[in-house]
Amino acid sequence: MPNKNTKTTTKKLIRPIEGRKIAGVAIAFANYFGIDVTLVRVILVLALIPGGVPGLSIYLVCWLLIPSEK
Repeated sequence: MPNKNTKTTTKKLIRPIEGRKIAGVAIAFANYFGIDVTLVRVILVLALIPGGVPGLSIYLVCWLLIPSEK
């Protein structure tokens, strides 16, 4: 039987102010998934290699949709 006094924390995808390099998209995903930000940045850079447009488009959409911490 579940305990009614326990709180569940909801993870939120936000772009933090601290640790940003450009817009904070990489660190937002790293914090959300609990992985190293360097790995996320490498993945984003690799997404730019096949012509640049797919990776850049994904980054810009995430920049617009993920709220900034304030």
